[in-house]
Amino acid sequence: MFNIDQFAYNNRLRHVHPLEKLLLTGLTMGAVLSHPQPVVTGLVLLIMNGILWGRAGIPLRYLVRLLLLPFSFLLLSAWTILLSLSTEPVSGIITWKIGPLFAGIDWRQLGLALRVILQALAAVSCLYFLILTTPMVEILGILRRLQIPPLLLELMGLVYRFIFVLAETAVQIQISQASRWGYASLGNSYRSLGQLITALLFKSQQRSRQLYQALEARGYQGELRVLEPEYHWSGANLALIALVQMVLWFMALNGGGEKIVIFHS
Repeated sequence: MFNIDQFAYNNRLRHVHPLEKLLLTGLTMGAVLSHPQPVVTGLVLLIMNGILWGRAGIPLRYLVRLLLLPFSFLLLSAWTILLSLSTEPVSGIITWKIGPLFAGIDWRQLGLALRVILQALAAVSCLYFLILTTPMVEILGILRRLQIPPLLLELMGLVYRFIFVLAETAVQIQISQASRWGYASLGNSYRSLGQLITALLFKSQQRSRQLYQALEARGYQGELRVLEPEYHWSGANLALIALVQMVLWFMALNGGGEKIVIFHS
C-alpha cells in the first residue's frame, strides 16, 4: 500500500493532467464492463499494464504482484462457475462422483470462467493505472470539479488517510511483537495475532482522534483544501486516448470476440 502511494507521487506520468488519466480510466473501464469480449478485455489488460510499465516506469515485477492479489480471489470464486453438480451423471473434461452427487467441468464452463477472470483483471488494471499514476489528493480535486458532493469526497479522503494510519500502526505492533519472539511458535503466533488485533483497535482510535484534533486546531471545518499544481492539457495525449477508445469500441460494437470460440468440446 505504501508503495502505491509512493509510485503515485514518483512516476513519469506524474505531471500529466489528472483529468486526462481519469478520462482514459473511465472510458476504458466502460468498454470493459459493457462489452466483455475476450479480444477487448485482453487488449485492455495489455494496454493499461503496458502504459504503466513502459511509460510510467512502474516495475513489471510489482505490477505482476498487484495483479496476483485479485487473481487469487478470482480463482477461488471461479469454482462456482466451473463446477456443476447433479444427481445424474454429467459429461465434461473432468467428472467425478461425490457420494450421491456427480460433479464435472466442461469446456463451456471453463471458457466462461476464463472470460470472467480476464474481464475482472482488465477492470482492475484500469484502476491500477489511475492510483499508480495519480495521487489521491489530485483525484479528489478532479472529482470536486465534477461537482461530486463535498461530504462524499471528505469521507473518501479521510478513509484513505486512516487506512495508512491503520497499516502503519499494525506494522509497528508486529515489529514490536517479533522482537520479543512473539511469533517463535505456532501458539505464540496465534496469541500475538489476537493481541495485535486488540491493540490495533485501541491504538488506531487513539491515532484517529489525535489526527482529528490536529485538523481542528488548524481550522478544519468539514472540508480539506490543499494547493493543487497547475496542469496543461496535452493534445497528443488526448489524441492517443481517442485512438485507443476508437479501437476498443470499434472491436466491441462489431462483435470482437463474440465469434471467437475459446474452447471446442
